[in-house]
Amino acid sequence: MRRNKWIFFLLGAFLAIKCCCFAVPEAIEEDLNLKSIFEINLPTEVRYLDIKSIHLGENDPDAILLIYSSEDVDPWCEAFFFPKDTLKIAVYTQDGTLLWSRDLGPGVIPGKQFCPVLAFDLDKDGKEEVWFINNVDQIHPLSLSGRRLECLNGSTGKTIGQWPWPDLTGNTQPMGQAHRNFILGGYVQEDPVLITAQGIYGPMFIQAWSNGMKPRWELRIGKDTPGARGTHKPKILDWNTDGIDELFWGERCINIDTGTEIFCADRDSYKGHSDIIDPFQDSATGKWYVYTCRESDLEASPRVVVFDDKGNRIWGRIKKGHIDQGWVANIGENRKLIATAIRIKDKHFLKDEDASHKGIEQFSFDAFTGEEYPLSFSTYYTEPGDINGDGYDEIMCKKSGEILNWQGKIIGKVKGRILEAGRYLDNPKLQVISYSLEGIVNIFVEDRD
Repeated sequence: MRRNKWIFFLLGAFLAIKCCCFAVPEAIEEDLNLKSIFEINLPTEVRYLDIKSIHLGENDPDAILLIYSSEDVDPWCEAFFFPKDTLKIAVYTQDGTLLWSRDLGPGVIPGKQFCPVLAFDLDKDGKEEVWFINNVDQIHPLSLSGRRLECLNGSTGKTIGQWPWPDLTGNTQPMGQAHRNFILGGYVQEDPVLITAQGIYGPMFIQAWSNGMKPRWELRIGKDTPGARGTHKPKILDWNTDGIDELFWGERCINIDTGTEIFCADRDSYKGHSDIIDPFQDSATGKWYVYTCRESDLEASPRVVVFDDKGNRIWGRIKKGHIDQGWVANIGENRKLIATAIRIKDKHFLKDEDASHKGIEQFSFDAFTGEEYPLSFSTYYTEPGDINGDGYDEIMCKKSGEILNWQGKIIGKVKGRILEAGRYLDNPKLQVISYSLEGIVNIFVEDRD
């Protein structure tokens, strides 16, 4: 039962949003009627926010796990700054009652790459635990030897266990490589598997753990090993529908049961880091594809590529450049799947602000053929999602809080900035997460049947 819910949560965006559908309702032309079904005023300003749904037991409704700070730090040397605030973890019930909170102290730097957090039931007791990277050396926040994988009781926040975090990148690696950490979860049939990983630009290390934190397998990908590097948002899904999940680590598809590589797309022609990995499905055939946007290895071409379910290239476009953003969504005529890409010439960070880019160029293509498909609106800092259930994706503008329809018309706006869309509360509709710098977090849904 819990596996089904986990699959639904992970793949909802792929199956419900990124499928080429036929039996779909008529397009809804009215403006959105958004209703907040959850609001919390956090006790600090918020510039870093992550959110998870957490299952606390058979008789308890799912709760909300929030990870937040007034500062968001990136380990890249040109973006890093010494934070004055700390990272907090808190669990709230659906009615907004605080169950517990924890301040991780000065040893844990706020930011997803330093401290990823996962809600996952590894011990199969029907309750999800909270997994994160702690640092037992509170004096040295950049310590590698002090890092620990820690597991908390989801209902109380009390520590269940700690294990040394694999220190394989080494202190001779650049800081932007040594502090790229990941925690994910998937399933082999009904058995949960915890995935930990380190590094995305050079050497990369991936470990799998079974119930009781028993080592299952380890994969080491050397700096000079052929094939692509990692991505900032690895994906886990049952790619070949055999009941065993796969891990998309960059353009590598890895079986999480054994750690064996199913394929490495463009193994001999691309060795760089892919900013975006976005699986999508053709519902007419059930066939999976994966869209990738490439950042580094700038001499390699093309820069955006779609591969089939065996890792064979279907099409590639854009000859050069750093592709920093992109996604696939139903925003074309007759719900056609469109792949978007943002190319940048330069990136820099200012404290308390998002990354600032120069030389922004936008591209868009038919996701199945690669033919150009011009759009009338900007996709810069946006995320797609079918909020009103009409089969077309809406486009959520993360900075302004505005929501556009597939034609680019503004049809809604939420309070503050948009973090993401997904399913978190016991509500079948796609839910939009927003937050303000003052610390107000809302979950919105379309309030129309």
